[in-house]
Amino acid sequence: MPTLSPQQRAAALTRASQARAVRADLRQRLKSRALGLPEVLEAGRTDPVVARMRVVTVLESMPGVGPATAVSIMQELGIAASRRIRGLGPHQRTALLERFTRV
Repeated sequence: MPTLSPQQRAAALTRASQARAVRADLRQRLKSRALGLPEVLEAGRTDPVVARMRVVTVLESMPGVGPATAVSIMQELGIAASRRIRGLGPHQRTALLERFTRV
């Protein structure tokens, strides 16, 4: 890893803190149903912070979906546990959306 100057380190810490805040807000909005899965997937196309979120974390943030259910859904749909939002293919996106519109 490159050695960072104090200013570069401070800037990196600020960016990381902002990214954590965005992810926490997104998870809270999902949990409170103020935001749905289609909106998260669409935001992942343009927002790099959302794009880097793991799919399993997004699913666990949804009401009624815990860790075991999220893993089960991902296995059912053939999505790797390490997959991030930006890494979802069109068939995986469609399968996720269909799975949560029929629940």
